Amino acid sequence: MYPQSSSPTADHADPFTSTAGGPRRYVYNDNDSDNVDPYGRRDTYASDSSNNGLNDTERYYDHNGNYDPYTQPDTDSDVDIYGQRYPPASSESLGPSRMGMSDSNATAWAEYAGPPGAREAYPAWSAERQIPLSKEEIEDIFLDLTQKFGFQRDSMRNMFDFLMQLLDSRASRMSPSQALLTLHADYIGGEHANYRKWYFAAQLDLDDAVGHVQNPGLQRLNRRAGARSSNEKSLATAMERWRQAMNNMSQYDRLRQIALYLLCWGEAAQVRFVPECLCFIFKCADDYYRSPECQNRVDAVPEGLYLKSVIKPLYRFIRDQGYEVVDGRFVRRERDHADIIGYDDVNQLFWYPEGIARIILTDKTRLVDLPPPHRFMKFQSIDWNRAFFKTYYEKRSFGHLLVNFNRIWVIHVSLYWFYTAFNSPKVYQISLPLNKVYNSPALSWSVTALGGAVATIIMIAATLAEFSYIPTTWNNTSHLSRRLLFLFITLALTCGPTFYIAIAENSSNGTTSSLALILGIVQFFISVVATLLFATMPSGRMFGDRVAGKSRKYLASQTFTASYPGLHTQARLGSIALWALVFGCKATESYFFLTLSFRDPIAVMVGMKIQGCTDRYFGSSLCTNQAAFTLAIMYVMDLVLFFLDTFLWYIIWNTVFSIARSFLLGLSIWTPWKDIYTRLPKRIYAKLLATRDMEVKYKPKVLVSQIWNAIIISMYREHLLSIEHVQKLLYHQVDSGHDGKRSLRAPPFFISQSDKGFKGEFFPSGSEAERRISFFAQSLTTAVPEPLPVDAMPSFTVLTPHYSEKILLSLREIIREEDQNTRVTLLEYLKQLHPVEWDNFVKDTKILAEESAMFNGTSPFGTDEKGQSKMDDLPFYCIGFKSAAPEFTLRTRIWASLRAQTLYRTVSGMMNYAKAIKLLYRVENPEVVQQFGGNTDKLERELERMARRKFKFVVSMQRYSKFNREEHENAEFLLRAYPDLQIAYLDEEPPRKEGGESRLFSALIDGHSEFIPETGRRRPNFRIELPGNPILGDGKSDNQNHAIIFYRGEYLQLIDANQDNYLEECLKIRNVLGEFEEYSVSTQSPYAQYGHKEFKKSPVAIVGAREYIFSENIGILGDLAAGKEQTFGTLSARAWAWIGGKLHYGHPDFLNALYMNTRGGVSKAQKGLHLNEDIYAGMNAFGRGGRIKHTEYYQCGKGRDLGFGTILNFQTKIGTGMGEQMLSREYYYMGTQLPIDRFLTFYYGHPGFHINNMLVILAVQCFIVTMVFLGTLNSSIMVCQYSSAGTVLPGMDGCYNLTPVFDWIHRCIISIFLVFMIAFLPLFIQELVERGTGRAIIRLGKQFMSLSPIFEVFSTQIYTHSIISNLTFGGARYIATGRGFATTRISFSILFSRFAGPSIYLGMRTLISLLYVTLALWTPYLIYFWFSILALCVAPFLFNPHQFAFADFVIDYREFLRWMSRGNSRSHNNSWIGYCRLSRTMITGYKKKKLGLPSDKMSGDVPRAGWRAVIFSEVIFPIVMAVLFTIAYIFVKSFPDSTGTIPPNPLIRISIIALGPIVWNAAVLLVQFIISIFLGPMMDPTFPKFGSVMASTAHFLGVVGMLAFFEFLWFLETWNASHAVLGIIAVIAIQRAVHKVLIAVFLSREFKHDETNRAWWTGRWYGRGLGSHVMSQPAREFIVKIIELSLWSSDLLIGHFLLFMLTPPILFPYADRLHAMLLFWLRPSKQIRAPLYSLKQKKQRRWIVSDFEF
Repeated sequence: MYPQSSSPTADHADPFTSTAGGPRRYVYNDNDSDNVDPYGRRDTYASDSSNNGLNDTERYYDHNGNYDPYTQPDTDSDVDIYGQRYPPASSESLGPSRMGMSDSNATAWAEYAGPPGAREAYPAWSAERQIPLSKEEIEDIFLDLTQKFGFQRDSMRNMFDFLMQLLDSRASRMSPSQALLTLHADYIGGEHANYRKWYFAAQLDLDDAVGHVQNPGLQRLNRRAGARSSNEKSLATAMERWRQAMNNMSQYDRLRQIALYLLCWGEAAQVRFVPECLCFIFKCADDYYRSPECQNRVDAVPEGLYLKSVIKPLYRFIRDQGYEVVDGRFVRRERDHADIIGYDDVNQLFWYPEGIARIILTDKTRLVDLPPPHRFMKFQSIDWNRAFFKTYYEKRSFGHLLVNFNRIWVIHVSLYWFYTAFNSPKVYQISLPLNKVYNSPALSWSVTALGGAVATIIMIAATLAEFSYIPTTWNNTSHLSRRLLFLFITLALTCGPTFYIAIAENSSNGTTSSLALILGIVQFFISVVATLLFATMPSGRMFGDRVAGKSRKYLASQTFTASYPGLHTQARLGSIALWALVFGCKATESYFFLTLSFRDPIAVMVGMKIQGCTDRYFGSSLCTNQAAFTLAIMYVMDLVLFFLDTFLWYIIWNTVFSIARSFLLGLSIWTPWKDIYTRLPKRIYAKLLATRDMEVKYKPKVLVSQIWNAIIISMYREHLLSIEHVQKLLYHQVDSGHDGKRSLRAPPFFISQSDKGFKGEFFPSGSEAERRISFFAQSLTTAVPEPLPVDAMPSFTVLTPHYSEKILLSLREIIREEDQNTRVTLLEYLKQLHPVEWDNFVKDTKILAEESAMFNGTSPFGTDEKGQSKMDDLPFYCIGFKSAAPEFTLRTRIWASLRAQTLYRTVSGMMNYAKAIKLLYRVENPEVVQQFGGNTDKLERELERMARRKFKFVVSMQRYSKFNREEHENAEFLLRAYPDLQIAYLDEEPPRKEGGESRLFSALIDGHSEFIPETGRRRPNFRIELPGNPILGDGKSDNQNHAIIFYRGEYLQLIDANQDNYLEECLKIRNVLGEFEEYSVSTQSPYAQYGHKEFKKSPVAIVGAREYIFSENIGILGDLAAGKEQTFGTLSARAWAWIGGKLHYGHPDFLNALYMNTRGGVSKAQKGLHLNEDIYAGMNAFGRGGRIKHTEYYQCGKGRDLGFGTILNFQTKIGTGMGEQMLSREYYYMGTQLPIDRFLTFYYGHPGFHINNMLVILAVQCFIVTMVFLGTLNSSIMVCQYSSAGTVLPGMDGCYNLTPVFDWIHRCIISIFLVFMIAFLPLFIQELVERGTGRAIIRLGKQFMSLSPIFEVFSTQIYTHSIISNLTFGGARYIATGRGFATTRISFSILFSRFAGPSIYLGMRTLISLLYVTLALWTPYLIYFWFSILALCVAPFLFNPHQFAFADFVIDYREFLRWMSRGNSRSHNNSWIGYCRLSRTMITGYKKKKLGLPSDKMSGDVPRAGWRAVIFSEVIFPIVMAVLFTIAYIFVKSFPDSTGTIPPNPLIRISIIALGPIVWNAAVLLVQFIISIFLGPMMDPTFPKFGSVMASTAHFLGVVGMLAFFEFLWFLETWNASHAVLGIIAVIAIQRAVHKVLIAVFLSREFKHDETNRAWWTGRWYGRGLGSHVMSQPAREFIVKIIELSLWSSDLLIGHFLLFMLTPPILFPYADRLHAMLLFWLRPSKQIRAPLYSLKQKKQRRWIVSDFEF
C-alpha cells in the first residue's frame, strides 16, 4: 500500500511518478548467460525517485508536522482522520496528478520524518532481509512494462500491490529470494506451472527452438511416420533445456516475467476464463519485450492500449456469441450451447499447434508465420472470427448419458442379461414333435453369452453418439473409427456363434453336437472377457490412448483433462475395496433376490397363450399374446430394479466407510465425553497455538485462558450466554493466599466434566452455545497440521459475491408482516426460535437504557413501584427498544439480522478472522504487549496492522452503484462498522459520444476511502476499465471474476452471502491453511539440478470444509434441508475426499488462489451451461492435476432455504444444473478417461444420484403399467388357486397359474420401498455417531411424524422432472432461491400452477391407473403405493403453512375459480391462460422479431425446442403409452360376456370416447368464433365483459361435453367400474398423445403477448399488433383453443379433486394447530396467532366463506 495523506491540502505523492525525464530502458539479459551477477545491477537500475533524497522507510509514513498518527479518533470522525490514521491502498491516481506526471514529489515528501523502519507496508520484504530487488526496483519494472505495453495506471498500481503482498506473504516464512523463486516457479516455469505445461502441450518449444519462418509443428502434420521414439527423447531433452534456462535466469528477469503475467491477467476481464489463451498472450508479449524493437522504443505507448487492442477484440467475440444488438440494447441470441463458441472452445484452440496455426490476420497471413517477437504488435489485426470453432458439441440429448457413463450401462445391462438369460431356459427351449421339449446345454451357454454382444452394442451406440459430439476436424476421429471397427469384430465374435448353434440345435432332434457345445462355451468366455474389458477400460484409452499415450499428439488433452492427481496406496486400496464390496454385495443380492424370484414367473408366462378370446379387427392374434406383452414389460421392470440395487448398496457401504473414517479421525461422540472437555485446554495449547516457536515465558495455562475467555466473551456478546453462565465458564484470577500472588482458577466447566450430571448448568441445553462449544471441543480431537507463528502465516482473502441479497433488515421488515398471509412478524418468529438469546438481548438492552438514562439525567423508572416497572419493561420484551432513538432500534435490527440470512451476518462472521489473528498474535507474542507498555491504542494499532496484513475481505457488490437509498445506507453502515471491509463494484460511465457504448469500470472502496460529500459516494482506491459489460453469463461467476483482481495473498475462501462464521472456528485458520502443504518449503531451488525433484508432489487446489446449516431447527423442511447437507456435505464428502472423488461444491472451501487463477479462475461462466458454477472449478482443477481435500475440524455456518417452494426452486436449480453438467465436456472427459474405481466414485457421487432419482420414478411408472397388464389378466381369465397342500382346488380346469407372478410383485414392492427408505439411513447414522443414539432416534422420529417421506417422494419427482425437461428443452436459469422464513401461506392456484407440470399431472394419471389395479388385483402391499402416488399430488399443499385454516381454505376455492376464468377479455398476469401459454412455449418457442414489451425478459431465453428433442419425449413416448393402454383395454373387452355374446368393437368404442370431446370442442369453438366475429366488434367496446362471457360459455360447454362422454362410457360398460376405469385410462392416454402431437407438430411460434387469445374471444382481430399474421393466426388459434378447452376442463376437474382430498382434515377442530405443529415444530402455546384483519376485511371474508361453503 502506498500511504499518502488524504488531507485535501497535501499534494498526492505518487510512487510511480518518474521524476527524471523519459522512461528508463533495460538491457535484456539472455536466459543462457549465467555470468550476470543478480545483485550487480543495483546502481544501474537505481530508482529515480531516490533523487528525492529519502531513504526507503521514510517513503512509507507521512507525518504531517506535529500530527501524531496514533491518536485515537472518535468513531464517528469524518473520513479525513481515517485517511491519516491508517492510510488505505493508495488512491492518488484519481487525484489531480492522474495524467500529468507531477514533479512536485520532492516537496511532498520533504516535510515528514518518521521513526526509521517503523511501519513497513510489506514488512517481510525489507532491506535488512537481503531482498533480491528493492521495492523501488520492482516499482520501476512495473512502470517500464506499463509504458511499453500501455497497461492502465490503476491496474498497474493494483497489480504492484498484489505482487508485493504476495511476496510479503511468502517471504514471511522463507527467505525473500526463495519466495521470488517459488513464485516464479508457480506462475511461469515450475513443474506445476500452467504456463510451462501449456508451452509444451502446444509444442511451442519446437517453434522457438528452430525459429524459422515455417513452424515445425505444422511440418509435423505432413510427415507422420518414424518420428515416435525421437519424439519422446526430444520432449525429455526439451524439458531439461527449459529447466536450465529457468535456472540461469536472473532474479530481475524472473520478477519481470511475473509482473508481465500479472499485468496481462489483471486487465484480461473475460479472458481470465480462458487460461491458455492468456498464456499465449503472455508469451507473445514476453517475446516482444525481449526484442530490440521494444527495447529501443523511447516514447511511452498510450494508456489503455493493451485493453483496446488485445482484450477488447476477444471480449467482443465472446460477447457476440451470446448477444446481438437490437435497437441499441443487447438481446440474448436464441442459440443453444451447441451453436455457441463458448469459453472452453476458445480456450482449446490454444491447446494444439494446429489450432494456433488457424489464427489469421486480416491480410490473410498466419500469425505463426511471423517471427515470435513481431506477433504481439499484430494482435489488433487478428481476425478472431475465422480462428475459433466448436471443439465439443453440447447437444441436448440423452446420448450424453450413453457416452459419458457407458461403463455403468455395460456393467448393469450385461450382468442383468447374464443372470436373466441363464434363468429363462423356457424362452429358448426347443419344442420337439409329440409335445416334447428339449433344453439344449449348448444353446443355454450361447444365449447367456449374448450378454457380451449386449455390452458391445452399448459400446457401438456410445461410439456413434460420440461421433456427433466431437468435430471431425483433426486427431479425434481416427481413434473413434478404429474403435468402431474393433467393436464390430467383437460383435461378430460374441453373437455370431449363436446363429450357428440355434440352427444346428433346432435341426438336431434333441441331441447336442459336441462342436456346438464347445462353440457355446468358447463364445461365453469371449463374452465375459469382452464385457469385463468394456466395463473397466475407460473408452478414452481404447485404441489410441488419450490418457497415458506417449504420442505427443495427445499431450495437450492429457495435460489439461487427464492429469488426475494420484492417490496414495492406502486410499487407492480403500477405493478399490469400496467398489469391490458394493458390486460384490450387489451381484449376490440381485441374483438371489431379483433374478431367482423372477425365474418362476418367466417359466409360467413364457408359453402362456390366452384361450377363447377374439376381436373384430385383430382376431385372436393380439389377445392370445397378452401374457407375452406382460412378460416383456416385467423384464424392463426387473432391469430398472437392477440399477436401483447398486445405489442402495453404494449408500450403505459409503456410509460404513465414512463412519469408519470418522472413528479413525477421532471425530465421534463415542470418544468418552469427559475426555473431550477435560483435555480441551491442553489441546488448545498444543494444536491452536504455534507453541514450537515460542520461548516459554508463561505457563500454558495463562495463554489458554486468554483464548478460552475470548471465545466465551464473544458468545456473550452475541447474546448466546447470559452473565450467570459466563461467570461459570471463565478463567478467574484469584488470590492464592500468600505473598499476595494471584493465580488463575480454571472454570469449573473443565473440571466437573467427569460427572455427567453437571453438563446442563453451564449453558442452556440444546442451545447454539452448547452446539458450538461441543463441536469446538470435538474437532480438536482430530489430527491437525501444525500452525505457523502469526507473522509467518500466509495471507488470505475471503471473497463474497453479492447481488441483491438483504444487507441489513430494516425496522419495517422486522416488526410488520410481509402481507395478509404471513400471520407473524419476523421478530416474533425469531423470538420463538431463539428465546434464550432474546432474553439475554433484552437484559443487555435494559442495562444500556439505564446507563444512557443516568447519563441524560432522567430516571428511567419514574416510580419505584414494582408493578409500574414491570409494565415499563413490556416494550423491551416486545420489540427490544423503548425509545425510538436510532441507536436502540439499530440494535434490534442487528439482533434480527444476525439470525436471518443477511450479508451483515456474513460480514460480521467473517470479520472474526481479523479478531482471531489479533488474539493469536497478542497471546503468542507477549513481548509486543510489553513493548507498548500501557498504551492500548498503540497496541491495538499494531495488532490491527498484523490482521490487515494477513487477512482481507472483499465483497463483490455488483449492483453497488445502482443501490437505492436504503441499500446504500446499509452498505455505508457496513463500511463504518468494519472499515477494513473492501467492496468491489461496477462503475458505469455514460458513452462519450451519442450511440456509443457506455464504459464500465471495476472499482474498489473500503472504509478508509475518502468520502465525497457532493455525490455521497466514496472515492475508489482503484478504478480499472473493463472491455465491456462483464455480466455475460448467469451472473455469479462473472461477479466473482470482476472482483478477483482485488484479492490479496495466497489463498482464497469463497463464501456465499448467506453464511456465518464463529471466533472459535477462525482460530483454526492457520491449521486449515496448513492443509495446502506449503508451510515447510524446501530450501532447494525448484529449477536446480536435483532441487526440482522436491517439488514433484501434485499441489492441493481446494481444501473443503464442513457446513453447519443454521436453519436446521426451523421446522420439518429446514431440518430436511439441513439433513441433506449434513449427509452430502459432510458424510459423503469425508469418504469421497479420501478416495479422491470430492469435487468442489461447499462454499466454505479454501482455494489455492494462484493455482486456480492460472487455470481459468474460481468458477466457469458460460450462460446456462455453467449454472452450478463452482463444481466446474473443481472438475477443472481435478482434471489438471490438483488435489482436493476435505477437513473435518473446521466448519462454517450456512443458511438454507426454508419454504417448500424455495426448497423446490433450489432443487430445480440443482436438477437443471445437473442436466447442463451432463452436456458439459468436463463430464465427457471424466466419464471416458477416469480409471474404473475413480469413475464409479465420481459417477455415484454426482450424476448417479440424479440418474437414480430418474430411475426410481421410472420404476414406479413401469410398475404401474405392469400391474395394469397383470390386472387385465387377473380380472379376465381364471387364475388357479391352490390348497394349503399345494394342489389345485377342484373346478379349476383350464386355469392359468399366475401365483409366482404375484409373489414376484411383492418382492418388487419391497425393493422399491427399500430404495426410498435408504435415503434416511446416512442421516440416521451420522446423527448416531456425532450426537448419540437418543438424538438420532428423536430426530428421525420427528421427521417421520412430520411426513418427511412424502416430501422425499415429491422431491425425487422434482429432480427427475427438472433434469429430463432440461435435457429435452434446455432453459436452465439461475433461480434466485428465496432465503426468507417460510411462514407465508401460498394460495391454492399458485401452488397448482407451479407444480402441476412437474408432478401433479403425473400423480393424477398414475392414481387412476392405481385405482384400476386396486379394483382388479388387490394386495395389501399396494397401500404403500397409494401413499407414494398421493404424495406426488398433495405434497405441495401439505407443506403449505396454514393450508387447513377454514376461512382461508374456502377463500382459496373462490380464488381458484377466478384464476381459472380470468384473462380473457382483459389481460391478466396471473391467470390460467397465462400459465397454459407459458408451459406450451417450451415446445413452440416465441416469435423472434415480434414486438414484445422490454419487460418480458423471462420469456426471452426460451428457444424453440429442436425436433430431435421433441420427437422422443413429445411424440413417440405418449403414443407408445396410448397404444399400451389401448391394448390392455381391447384385451379386457375381447371375452364374451355371461350370455356368450361377443362385446361390440372396443377399438371403435375407445376412439369415439377419446376423440369425441375433441370434436365436440371444435364444434363449440367454431360456432363461438362465428358469433364473436359478427357480434364482437359491436359488443366489446360497450360491454367489456363480452370476451369473458363468450369464454365462460365455451368453457362450460367443454366441461359438460367431457363429463357427458365419460358418463356415456360408463353407461356403455354397463356400470362395470373396473372396465370403465380402464377405459378412462386409455382415453386419457390417447387424448394426451393427441394434444402433444398437435402442439409439437402443428403449432408455429407463440407471440410474446396474449393478444391472440383475447382477439379470439372478443372477435376483434384488428388493432392487435398482429400485422400480416392476422389471416393465419385465427387458424392457429383454433387448434390452440381446441387443446386449451380440453386442458381447461381437466384442470378444473383435477383442481376440484385435489380440493376434495384436502377437505377432510378441515372438518376436524384444531386441524390447523396440529398441522402447524408438524410443520414448525412449535408447541401450540408458542404458536403463531391468526392474522388481524380490519372490520371491513372480516366482513368481506365472512361473506365469501358463507357464499362458497356450498
